[in-house]
Amino acid sequence: MITLDGLGVQYGSGAARRSAAIDVSLEVAKGEAFGLVGESGSGKSTVLRAIAGLVAETEGRILLAGSPVSRRRSPAQRLLVQMVFQDPYGSLHPLQTVDRILAEPLAIHRLDQPDRRIEAALAEVGLGPAHRFRYPHQLSGGQRQRVAIARALILAPPVLLLDEPTSALDVSVQAEVLNLLARLRREHGLTLLMVSHDLAVIAHLCERIAVMSQGRIVETTTADRLASGAVTHDYTRSLLRSHQGFGAEALAG
Repeated sequence: MITLDGLGVQYGSGAARRSAAIDVSLEVAKGEAFGLVGESGSGKSTVLRAIAGLVAETEGRILLAGSPVSRRRSPAQRLLVQMVFQDPYGSLHPLQTVDRILAEPLAIHRLDQPDRRIEAALAEVGLGPAHRFRYPHQLSGGQRQRVAIARALILAPPVLLLDEPTSALDVSVQAEVLNLLARLRREHGLTLLMVSHDLAVIAHLCERIAVMSQGRIVETTTADRLASGAVTHDYTRSLLRSHQGFGAEALAG
């Protein structure tokens, strides 16, 4: 469903030009949950934004559902992928109600029956009709992130990109959101690509995981191998050491 072939992204120009993603290649199968993990500045969010079309790739190719996407994407191509951002408060317009937030993508793509779609999207993420006309500041952090997930799902994309979707939430709420994403994936056959710096969080949801450092993928492994410490790259070992207590117990939590 997602193919990156030698993806490169650079920011700036001249002497200030720097590479944020370098020769990134990976494949994510339909219905798979794939994770990108690494420290801040490793390039993982840049990769996600390139797939979403929010930043332009400078090298390589991006393919969605087997077809290459151009830098100026068609409406049909944009419907393939939606993104959930890290900060559930910053990603929602503070002066718009939940109803307006969910109605906007429907209006942009000229989809019919907005009332039915909005009600269904809220129900999918465990929010009732009472939440529909509230403002973001009237919701808890977990409820705001559920609204952000509903906004992404309301266009029925086959691919969901998740940029640290639980890092701004309390631990107890993190588990609720992760379990919600796992259920939505099962029920809708979603393909998930998730970015996180937290090994336990990403291994809870993803079967395969790529480790990024300084813009490059240094190792691709599985959640089970990561939890058991059966990794090959020194950088991955250093990540494991910095997450003491990560393992089967952390995943169960």
